[in-house]
Amino acid sequence: MEPNRISKEEVKRRLDSRERVVLLDTRSVDAWGKADAQIPGSIRIPPDAVEQHLDEIPREGLIDTYCT
Repeated sequence: MEPNRISKEEVKRRLDSRERVVLLDTRSVDAWGKADAQIPGSIRIPPDAVEQHLDEIPREGLIDTYCT
């Protein structure tokens, strides 16, 4: 499956319509330490460790990754 880029407005629309959306925070550990916020309910996985954590990512619905 080829990844697609979607806007934050589209993610919000899907969340508001109660569609299943998994928010995957793939910022580095350093970026997490400097961040003053985390999207509630997001799953934090370092970008270089995604393959080791695949079993933690739900397979239903949209999976939206974000980083800085």
